[in-house]
Amino acid sequence: MNIVFMGTPEFAVPSLDMLIAEGYNVVGVVTQPDKPQGRKKVLTPTPVKAAAERHGLPVFQPVKLRAPEAVAQLAEWKPDLIVTAAFGQILSKAVLDMPVRGCVNVHGSLLPKYRGGAPIQRSIINGEPVTGVTLMFMAEGLDTGDMISRVEVAITDEDTSGSMFVKLSEAGSKLLQEEMPRLVAGETTAVPQDEAEASYARNLTRDDEKMDWNRTSRELFNQIRGLVPFSGAFTMWDEQVFKVWAAANPKQADVLSSSDAGQAEPGTVLQLGRNGIEVRTGDGSLWLTEVQPAGKKVMQAADFARGGTLKPGTVLQ
Repeated sequence: MNIVFMGTPEFAVPSLDMLIAEGYNVVGVVTQPDKPQGRKKVLTPTPVKAAAERHGLPVFQPVKLRAPEAVAQLAEWKPDLIVTAAFGQILSKAVLDMPVRGCVNVHGSLLPKYRGGAPIQRSIINGEPVTGVTLMFMAEGLDTGDMISRVEVAITDEDTSGSMFVKLSEAGSKLLQEEMPRLVAGETTAVPQDEAEASYARNLTRDDEKMDWNRTSRELFNQIRGLVPFSGAFTMWDEQVFKVWAAANPKQADVLSSSDAGQAEPGTVLQLGRNGIEVRTGDGSLWLTEVQPAGKKVMQAADFARGGTLKPGTVLQ
């Protein structure tokens, strides 16, 4: 059986590695085009491309897989089954109809909740206690296909989007491994999604990174974790971007420990010290523990506090 794998980020690599380790006949890999990275804009292969080359697999990187010439090139591999994991492009009907065993997707949420491009980040930002992976048949709609199987994965207060990507990628690989014999044999069963429970996890924008100090400490804590390690949250200090990469769990923080905290407006720096930087929030305060001033590297907030450039009473916007 000819299997074509489609994926782009690190999330997809364990699933590809599993297929190779289990001896499945992966005839080719489709991934997004290389992109420039870093300050020097070095053209860098996707993690899936790097993994495919490590396994000696042919790689196809179409700008648009929907283009007729791209569909024709894919058809040359004569896929019986297409497996996708965070590929990053919506498959056309021509591609969906190509393999006799269909197209299956390893999706990083408990569908039908959090369809779309940022399910892991949105789950953390929204304070979900649990998320998971759904193995599904692909349809023309966005993550609307019938579900084959699901597995739950808890989100702890120590988790960030980065740690959950690792956990869910491993859980997805195991879920796919369990189902592959039935997929190959054409014996897989699936159930429709309940549209009444569906929600959409849109891709993150710059607005999602902005910290609103009128929100609760818990909401801000979740926002910060949901943006790590990709972009970080930010506030404005002295008319410049001041990034926040980590904060203390509000349950563990000394809420309103300054005597005048109750009168301070949200965003006010209450104190600085070995615990970091305490900032007034909508319902109390939050200790920032890792920060990045404009033009600087990420640093411990306690180390930054010793510099003395940020003073108590400063209002972060």
